[in-house]
Amino acid sequence: MKLNNIKKQAGLTLIEVTLVIAVLLGLISVLFIGVSAYKEGSNRAKCILNITNVQKAVRSFQNMYEKEVGNPLIHDTSLVGEGKMIETEPECPSKGGADNYTWGTTVPEIGTVYLVCSYQTSEETAHTPADTEGW
Repeated sequence: MKLNNIKKQAGLTLIEVTLVIAVLLGLISVLFIGVSAYKEGSNRAKCILNITNVQKAVRSFQNMYEKEVGNPLIHDTSLVGEGKMIETEPECPSKGGADNYTWGTTVPEIGTVYLVCSYQTSEETAHTPADTEGW
């Protein structure tokens, strides 16, 4: 009687290793997509917060100096600077920085935004507040 002494070696075949690597790469790519979407959402939220803070500064300036709607209001001389309503000029965290912002030139009507961000890749990612009622 002849016994077969060939032992099967433990381990993974080349196909199994390739499959494991492919699955890991797929999971990593999904992670990168999720992180970039999270970062864009975070940038959008920060930009809208900048717009909100500027709007509050405009209304504070309007109340403190008894300005009427339509009166001239230049951000460089009245709002932004040391000892003024906003210490440093806000920057959009997305591409473009401060160049993305368009400042108004007069005290806006209630509900009208004074600072507008031009960065927009789609309707969902527009850096625009959803509701400006009472602003």
